Amino acid sequence: MLDLNKYFSFTELWTPMFLFAMTAVVILYFYLIGPWREKRHPGAAPATVMQKTLFVSAIVLVYLCHGGPFNLLGHLMFTFHMVNMSVSYLIVPPMILLGIPAFIWRAAFSAGFWRKLRFLMHPIVTLVAFNMLFSIYHVPMVHDYVMTNFTVHRLYYVILFITAFMMWWQIASPVPEWNKLTHVKKMAYVFANGVLLTPACALIIFSPAGMYATYNDPQVWATAMGYCMPGSDTSYLVEQFGGPQFFNALGVVDDQQLGGIVMKLVQELMYGIILAYIFKQWFKREHADDELPNPGTPGTNPGTA
Repeated sequence: MLDLNKYFSFTELWTPMFLFAMTAVVILYFYLIGPWREKRHPGAAPATVMQKTLFVSAIVLVYLCHGGPFNLLGHLMFTFHMVNMSVSYLIVPPMILLGIPAFIWRAAFSAGFWRKLRFLMHPIVTLVAFNMLFSIYHVPMVHDYVMTNFTVHRLYYVILFITAFMMWWQIASPVPEWNKLTHVKKMAYVFANGVLLTPACALIIFSPAGMYATYNDPQVWATAMGYCMPGSDTSYLVEQFGGPQFFNALGVVDDQQLGGIVMKLVQELMYGIILAYIFKQWFKREHADDELPNPGTPGTNPGTA
């Protein structure tokens, strides 16, 4: 396996400043569910062990994908780029949503300002917004532009992250009274997400040639690497390594196709798990009445002889 420590510095591999930022987020989380809850919301249920585990695990994944080694690998191989995208937008959002107790969400959105933006949380709006932004991002011209323009890169990723949360909110709403969709509608919503995401994956998987200059053009790749190596001139990378193929054991097309397959598999696995869970909850709810005794059955009513 390629040893990245031979070619990149500790800072480029691990991004300490981002690590500190993610550590601060975890500290803030434990303050909110601990001292802040006891002071401001003493009657609120404390965070469970599962919620704490989900949140901390999600932050670790965010760090690995956007500040740790996987971030650098995502600029060397398209496969790792798609791993990062899959984790960031299909796995992390529901983990964070369910990991934060409901009283924090209620407090965060208690201001009247949010009511003016309520239309943005319509299920169809969130469904279309996330899948449209994700699909547009993987149009080759758009992808290469975003990857080589760092301000646009940060802005696009933040917006995509927000729309991913909005989409997942419909499925894994952490506040019961804000839950808009029935179990059946949630299953249809998950299925629609899978359908809308398929064209982008298919475009990547079945393309006969490399579509992204970021992963096959040395000059474009060197520019994109500036995101992982801020403040340094990355032009030397072309002279030293020749291009991203130096780090890629696969060919450009094979790497691209594998990335598309990874994205589709993660999507199918995640949506499959969610569908199974929603179906189980729906089934239990629909058959709950069958388990209750019939009030008209003799011997079940205290008033009967």
